Amino acid sequence: MQNNLGIRDDLDVLAELSDWTGKQVLDVGCGAGRLSFGIALLGATVRGFEPDPIQAARNREAPAQDGVSLEEAGAEALPVRSDEIDVVLFSRSLHHIPADLMDRALSEARRVLKPDGVLVVIEPDIHGQFSQLIRPFHDETAVRAQALDALTRAQDEYGAVEELWFTTEFRFESFVAFRDRMSGLTFNEIAAEAIDRPVVRAAFEAGRVFDGYRFTNPMRVRVHRRPAAS
Repeated sequence: MQNNLGIRDDLDVLAELSDWTGKQVLDVGCGAGRLSFGIALLGATVRGFEPDPIQAARNREAPAQDGVSLEEAGAEALPVRSDEIDVVLFSRSLHHIPADLMDRALSEARRVLKPDGVLVVIEPDIHGQFSQLIRPFHDETAVRAQALDALTRAQDEYGAVEELWFTTEFRFESFVAFRDRMSGLTFNEIAAEAIDRPVVRAAFEAGRVFDGYRFTNPMRVRVHRRPAAS
């Protein structure tokens, strides 16, 4: 893997990619807004869009932070005017978009970007340790491949593409903590019984370290730039 940045958090990588001061940013599929808040602290103004109505309702009730607005919207129909955004970010979210809407979502990103604006997509590699851990109860092989295919097709709408890699860590105190986290995701609806199986417990135990359990996963970063003259 070329341009491997080593073990990093998503926000660490984004901080290294750009000077965010004064940037207008969309965080598409923002979840609870962790990255939105972090990017705002780097100096950007961020609109986070979350399609899951349960998480979006929680976001509306959460304390406000300067420079961030969290809204309910899908990636395929962004409530944003054309040509006004500096950076559109999909962090681990593109593969959650229905396959028949991925192309439209990436076209929407291009529409809202300013000329020379940047699309940043972070996607987990399916062969990573954590991806293989969850595969018995949440196999994302097909949807992640579809996301990469959509990005390849999107190159016709964008200019040069830069690809970077980094490694992220997942840490848990116990199997119960892992099970409860994975079954508590509102956008996936994974039953605890599907997780608490011998094959998953065995794979989880392989991640034991002195202070709990640790799993790594390679992360692909694709940086697409909208042509300045488009």
